[in-house]
Amino acid sequence: MTDGILKRAWEWFSSPSRRFSLGALLIVGGIGGIIFWGGFNTAMEFTNTETFCTGCHEMRENPFPELKNTIHYSNRSGVRAKCSDCHVPHEWTVKMARKIQASKEVWGKIFGTINTQEKFQAKRLELARHEWERFKANDSLECRNCHNFESMDFTRQSQRASAQHSTALARKEKTCIDCHKGIAHRLPEMGQRAVTGQNETPQ
Repeated sequence: MTDGILKRAWEWFSSPSRRFSLGALLIVGGIGGIIFWGGFNTAMEFTNTETFCTGCHEMRENPFPELKNTIHYSNRSGVRAKCSDCHVPHEWTVKMARKIQASKEVWGKIFGTINTQEKFQAKRLELARHEWERFKANDSLECRNCHNFESMDFTRQSQRASAQHSTALARKEKTCIDCHKGIAHRLPEMGQRAVTGQNETPQ
């Protein structure tokens, strides 16, 4: 009996409808696919908005106020970097991989892993190191989405920055995150030399 049900179900699924032509089914399926893709992509883009990222207590009360005091949030040109610009890749395939990876943060939200200032500070170094390692592994891809190395005018940079950008970066010895760990969020509560590997001032 079960075999008969499965056989009829397969015939129904695999055969064109008697009421509609195969062409009509393809058109309807295509339109349905476009609607689904549009809805899915819209939902994904909403998860990249500043409103979504700061929608929970953890982000709104902890890292976001720090970002508001940096040049990435307010500057003379009026170009603002939102959370996803630095924490979500722009290319679709790696963006989806990052979204899947970030889904485990929902677990942390449910169980209140960093739902207080004290818990956040206790986990700050661990969280920061995860992001530093990610940036290191992808050669600071999110930084380079906005900062084009080839377009840098070294003559308008400080002597120290110009020397670093024209040597270490040009030879691929370092990547942006090696020197710019404190650019958008306060560094963890520990000696800066121990965090960055050198006694540097975040640029």
